[in-house]
Amino acid sequence: MHYSKGSVGRSNFVERHGLARAGDEAHAARAIRLVSEHGLEVVRLSFVDQHGLLRGKSIMAAELSSAIANGCAMPSSLLAKDTAHRTVFPVFSPGGGFGMPEMAGVSDILMVPDPATFRVLPWARATGWMLCDLFFPNGQPVPFCTRQLCRNALSALEAKGYAIRSGLEVECHILKLEDLNLNPERTGQPGPPPDVSLLAHGFQYLTEQRLDELDRALDVIRTNIVALDLPLRSVEAEYGPSQCEFTFHPRTGMDVADDMVLFRSAVKQVARRNGLHATFMCRPGIANLFSSGWHLHQSLEEIATGANAFVPNNGNAVLSPVGLSWVAGLLTHARAASVFTTPTINGYKRYKPNSLAPDRAAWGCDNKGTMIRAIGGPGEASTRIENRMGEPAANPYLYLASQVVSGLDGIERDLDPGPPTDRPYETDAPPLPRSLIEALAALREDSFFRDRFGGPFIDYISHIKEAEIARFLSEVTDWEHREYFDVF
Repeated sequence: MHYSKGSVGRSNFVERHGLARAGDEAHAARAIRLVSEHGLEVVRLSFVDQHGLLRGKSIMAAELSSAIANGCAMPSSLLAKDTAHRTVFPVFSPGGGFGMPEMAGVSDILMVPDPATFRVLPWARATGWMLCDLFFPNGQPVPFCTRQLCRNALSALEAKGYAIRSGLEVECHILKLEDLNLNPERTGQPGPPPDVSLLAHGFQYLTEQRLDELDRALDVIRTNIVALDLPLRSVEAEYGPSQCEFTFHPRTGMDVADDMVLFRSAVKQVARRNGLHATFMCRPGIANLFSSGWHLHQSLEEIATGANAFVPNNGNAVLSPVGLSWVAGLLTHARAASVFTTPTINGYKRYKPNSLAPDRAAWGCDNKGTMIRAIGGPGEASTRIENRMGEPAANPYLYLASQVVSGLDGIERDLDPGPPTDRPYETDAPPLPRSLIEALAALREDSFFRDRFGGPFIDYISHIKEAEIARFLSEVTDWEHREYFDVF
């Protein structure tokens, strides 16, 4: 295929720096063909930022071949922002606050499209979409690109002869929009959230009545998810008011993280276009709403044979020795990994006893109160484990990468998770962090992730999270006002 050498990015950037991967040319040809067949006018080029949010630009469809060959320029300051989109690094100082000349002065970085990710967006007129990776103008990968970090973790696993197979189980709230609060005087950073109302009262877990009450909203969302060719398996009415759950068929490697990014963005965009508000916030500050979780199902596939490496041969076992060591690795590094599985201040309000959410690093056999739930047994091809500690707002690449490096450490060191528990909220096991502050402290104390993800990345993500915490601690909360205003 002939790639245009236009001016979207740096001339012939991908070829000059040898960035093309096997299959890219065929995928690029398919994308160009679909642009023509569907009469697309624009293509959204997006990368996943440090928070798991999509950022990017829309280019005219005629520029797509040029973007694939040359990349597309973006300001590096996008990597310096917290969840309020505030820049928390001194980007105009030498090294941009990162100690890297490539990051100084809000210089350009380049989004390089991954042609295999091309989609036609069913809800946006004449619009395509493509996911990108980040590179500096010198052709070096940006070390803060979480998709690349995840790819590195998966490569280390592949070197050991395994591929991870993961399935998504994600909860969220779908609410009716009442007021977007768009008056100019209310603009802020962040601005006020929208006013919403319920679509259903909830508290009838998995009842058909509640599911039918949610059906109009879920139907339009489901239709668009299926049109994206995402492997949707089920749509369920959860226990809480206006809360629902989506589950997906398992996928191998990084596909599951790519799916989660697109799914989350699709749900929010489709909901907004239909007078709804979808939130993946763990525990919304709305009366009677329940916490939402993101459970990540995991097993290992032997690359040589395609066999599930977690299936045990022992008739009394639920997991193979490889599976048990993987679990032990997840438990060993759970406290530090919580920065990646539960990266918001809000997410730690979910870790409560007797709540179907874990509060300590323990595992059990088909026990929904444990952090790690083991499912399956001898002869059961779907044998797997389910990590129940994640929140739906997590960056999918950091969540997946943290599991891969932790589990692989368990295999390499032949770690033992100990016996499973049937008393998940009473067993003697390390408690999960009670706050993001505690989680960051655990990350600093455990040198493991600094070794696996690199010191610069750990310092980077810690700085961003510390900035969020500092803003939170500077605010006077409703709780404080109720607690002290009258009594003192």
